[in-house]
Amino acid sequence: MEAILSEADAARAARTRAEGLARAADLLSDRTFAVLTGAGLSTDSGIPDYRGDGKAPRISPMTIQQFMSDEATRRRYWAGAALGAARFSGAEPNAGHLALAELERHGAAAGVATQNVDGLHLRAGSRNVVELHGSMRTASCTRCGHEISRAALLADILASSPGIAELAADASSRPDGDAEASGAEIDELPSCPVCGGILQPDVVMFGDVVRPSVAERARQLVDEADALLVAGTSLVVNTGRRLVHRAAAAKKPVVLFNRGDAAIGHLASVYVEGGTSESLVDLAGRLTSDS
Repeated sequence: MEAILSEADAARAARTRAEGLARAADLLSDRTFAVLTGAGLSTDSGIPDYRGDGKAPRISPMTIQQFMSDEATRRRYWAGAALGAARFSGAEPNAGHLALAELERHGAAAGVATQNVDGLHLRAGSRNVVELHGSMRTASCTRCGHEISRAALLADILASSPGIAELAADASSRPDGDAEASGAEIDELPSCPVCGGILQPDVVMFGDVVRPSVAERARQLVDEADALLVAGTSLVVNTGRRLVHRAAAAKKPVVLFNRGDAAIGHLASVYVEGGTSESLVDLAGRLTSDS
């Protein structure tokens, strides 16, 4: 009996999802829409969600204030970054990233504002990308502004810290930055090669703020579009919430694709629960089939 009920529930969920995808396509058809993405899209590329199932243990969210004021915290950050480098560098754009790039090429998607720092939208071919929380491609000196390749910086850490290099071989499940990295010690804390200043990752850490110019680009993207598509975010972070509130206040349709609940999901005109990449592929197929 339980198996029968389970099959019935699965069939009902599948119908609900199919109906939602059809409504989403109808709503976005003949409209140019902005896109907001979050960690739920990158999970399909093997990058763990900080809040979802399977997240790595953390001591506590690392703030920018802690990073700047405490050398031990900076050591902890760069140790975790070095341990997580393999996972991030090995991640590839998934079908959802590619679908959004296709929607942009066809003129349906005006651009993407992403809360992710992995650069996968750009690698997938999206051109108009606003990286709200920065990028993992670089780090910068807080004193002189000198920019350095993050990959090169982490390679230097692994080369100069054999203990971390050894741990990294078994660290495929560790994410970046403030993850627990017990047993990992940096032999030499990286510093600016120009002036010796503190090197800070070019990402927005807890307690930090989105650069005003970046926030303005995201607002402009929403303002100039006819609708907003939200994919793979629970909308807990204010960066994304503000954009959804902005679209809703302007009476623009909001379509939400997400696995699980969203904090302000009630503002969505259409909410489709399930795999983000699958939903985006379905949407792209519907909106580009006649072009």
